Amino acid sequence: MQRPDRVFNCIAISLIVLLTATYASMAQESEHQAGGENTAVIDAAQYEQLQDAIDALPDGGGMIVLPPGRYELEKPLILNTDFVTIKGAGPSTHLVNINKDGQPALHIEPPEEQGKLNWIQVTDLRITGNPQSGNGLEAVDIEWLLLSRLSVDHNGGDGILMDHCNEDPRVADCLITYNGGAGINLLACHDMVVSANQIEDNQDGVRCIGGFNLTMTGNNFDDQKGHGLVIEDTYGSVVSGNMIEESIGHAVVLSGACYGISLSANTFTHCQGEGVRLEGVKDITLSANGFVLMRQYALHALDGASQLTITGNTFSRFPYDPSKPLNVAKAHKSDPGQGILLENVHDITLNGNTFSETSGEAICIRGQKNQRINITGNTIVNPSHDHPGEKAAVDIANLTGSIITNNTLTDNQEQRTMKQAFLFRGECDFNIVSNNLIFGDKSELSIPGKQNRIRDNMSF
Repeated sequence: MQRPDRVFNCIAISLIVLLTATYASMAQESEHQAGGENTAVIDAAQYEQLQDAIDALPDGGGMIVLPPGRYELEKPLILNTDFVTIKGAGPSTHLVNINKDGQPALHIEPPEEQGKLNWIQVTDLRITGNPQSGNGLEAVDIEWLLLSRLSVDHNGGDGILMDHCNEDPRVADCLITYNGGAGINLLACHDMVVSANQIEDNQDGVRCIGGFNLTMTGNNFDDQKGHGLVIEDTYGSVVSGNMIEESIGHAVVLSGACYGISLSANTFTHCQGEGVRLEGVKDITLSANGFVLMRQYALHALDGASQLTITGNTFSRFPYDPSKPLNVAKAHKSDPGQGILLENVHDITLNGNTFSETSGEAICIRGQKNQRINITGNTIVNPSHDHPGEKAAVDIANLTGSIITNNTLTDNQEQRTMKQAFLFRGECDFNIVSNNLIFGDKSELSIPGKQNRIRDNMSF
């Protein structure tokens, strides 16, 4: 016969083991994320209206399947449920916004009491509108939003508007064309990915305002009526491997409180405006970009822009050949290729760039005050191509505390176009100009101002 105290101890130990196992099981379950409960696949073909199909989603979300067909929308489709995929059959699934009161085709937003909507995907369909309609697709306060393989075109407003989509919004592999507003408009979004899209003939291609951590890679921009890419008040971003061509405005504009942004390995070409325009921004890196056939300055930093690193870029034009057919020759001549304009800037590194047959100056510095600019190791070949004898290779005004060294400047043409290698204007104080190698200009190098040092430059 067992003693009562031993029986009690055995029961207590068993109870503790049971409770511990139960708690561990509950803790393990609590580590798993919600999602996938109470879901459904909704076949929109079974409903008279697309909105009815969306409204049929259970609380747990699911997939709405839109078969091929033309779906005319008099008012916006509204989605306000978590964990939802809207999937069409490609461009043959065509949402047509016939509304003429500026309303969107598809509006995604959480219910007012919820605050945020989570895990939304829209894929494989086409969204179009008319000049009086609104945005094609607009998403407000969505987290984990993925838009892919969409054709969004001919809408009166933006093609895609993302407003306060704070957690990982992504636009990938879409065709976004002929919209009255921006192709993609990102307002106060965070951790964005815009990748492998084709963006053509919108007002601006992409606008990113008041956000951070934009990753924009591998997109092709063509024929924007305004600018290619506009970034304002945004930081900590990378723009890499994009082609931006033939904008009526500038290829890229950075303005306001922009910092910590890298533009690398992009090609900017045939724009009627400037290539990259940096308005009052700081801590920007531009490297390994190609600037070709730009009508205005390929790079323009102004309004106190500072702490810029500009290295390893190529600034060039396609040589004008009068023997080519007239239409080709005119096109090449109308986009001459330009260099860099720095205007009222400070703390700039301009290193290791190549300038080939620019229309005017390769490097031009203007404004009342430019300080601490390091111009080192650049190669300049045959500048002032469209202004023979009028422009210097490097034209500098009001420069203080700077170094210009180890550059190579060449005019080796039969009929030389470079007026002179260096031209200094205004008051230039406390500068060093040394160890530059100059071919095609034997004029004496002089700098107006005080305590400048000129030494060890060679001219041939």
